[in-house]
Amino acid sequence: MKTKLALLFVGLLILGAWTVQESTDIKKANWIIGTWENKTSKGSLYETWRKINDHEYRGKSYILQGKDTVVFETVQLVQEGSNLFYIPTVKDQNNNQPVHFIAKISSENQLIFENRQHDFPQMITYTKTGTNTLTAEISGSKNGQERKQSFPMKRIK
Repeated sequence: MKTKLALLFVGLLILGAWTVQESTDIKKANWIIGTWENKTSKGSLYETWRKINDHEYRGKSYILQGKDTVVFETVQLVQEGSNLFYIPTVKDQNNNQPVHFIAKISSENQLIFENRQHDFPQMITYTKTGTNTLTAEISGSKNGQERKQSFPMKRIK
């Protein structure tokens, strides 16, 4: 009986440790929550992130055109087991279906997601550059040429 209780206790400890480890990556991304702005000569691009629960954050990218808000991308950041996924759905792309990018790096200062099968981009990177600044970057190959676009952003909320 004592052996069975000991095995049960060890099993519960292992399960508890696995559950804590499971959601660690998304917790490292907590710094992305908020509203971010990228001002350009063509206008302002915004990205807003909010925490849904311990396993999911949701974001959206949009542009303000006059008084109109044009949303062109919604994103889920989802912890599934030991994997963290960046799942964008872009209006008028990929038949309006979500595309999964898996985290290659998840730290308190950087998130790097990859999907080598996607047309462009194949990599999406967020780098925390300061307390209220980050750089979002998309990169990969398009039509046989390497491309990279960077979006320095400032937290406004």
